[in-house]
Amino acid sequence: MEKINKNVYFADVINLWKPRPKLHVPRCHGNAATTAHRMDLQSRSMSDHPAAAPCPQDMKRPRYFTPAEVAAHNTAADLWVSYLGKVCDLTPLVNRYTGDALLLPIMECAGKDISSWFDPETQDLLTFVDPLTNCVTYFTPRGRFVHVPPNGPRSDWAMVIGEPWWKDPRYQVGRLSAKSRWIRVINTLTSQEQRLQVCSEETLEEILQRYLRYNGHAHSYTWKFGGACLDMSRTLGENSVPDDDRQLEQLRLDQDLYTPAILLHFNDDLTED
Repeated sequence: MEKINKNVYFADVINLWKPRPKLHVPRCHGNAATTAHRMDLQSRSMSDHPAAAPCPQDMKRPRYFTPAEVAAHNTAADLWVSYLGKVCDLTPLVNRYTGDALLLPIMECAGKDISSWFDPETQDLLTFVDPLTNCVTYFTPRGRFVHVPPNGPRSDWAMVIGEPWWKDPRYQVGRLSAKSRWIRVINTLTSQEQRLQVCSEETLEEILQRYLRYNGHAHSYTWKFGGACLDMSRTLGENSVPDDDRQLEQLRLDQDLYTPAILLHFNDDLTED
């Protein structure tokens, strides 16, 4: 019978019972653990490889709205405002503070532009020196509204509110057009004409999306102006479609009589998108 080396035997037993360092494992359950692991791997790969991060050119373009489109959202159940070129949907804010008197100044300006409330340089509300307290405070001539702190200390005011709604990007739904304009879209196949108010910043492809409500087969047409095919990835100005509104106004001519016409020529390919 083979003899056992007692020193080696007891050394192995000690090693088996020796406490080992514990691994820290996040306490996730089910799909949450898998999702967290994937997000961790993705974040590490993007930090290790900067080229894999999305380029600014690939990010989605903001959607542009005309003042008339913003003005259509003028109820408590659907409340939009615009300021400093931004368009914000404040309906969730109204729902959150339903019945609060601080909503009144906002609801009075539903669907309107409130850029006069803000300082273009600081992107914040206008301020002034309160003559009673000699402190710098927000200037709200229509009255204090939601997320604007009171002039003095009060027990019913929560100091920690996070980002105020005018700085919270979650409320922003797009950009306000600096110049809206009218165009005529004429279908040369059916002789149907449609007047559209569009944003000067929009590309022809984005204008096409507006026109789809009138013609679901708009992708099957070639868009032309002055006999030249239009580049759908460019704006009207970049396609040399003139905007003579200012000159017509100076000459006191009817702008509706000189609205640029975009001609649609059917491609006869029967495609549908």
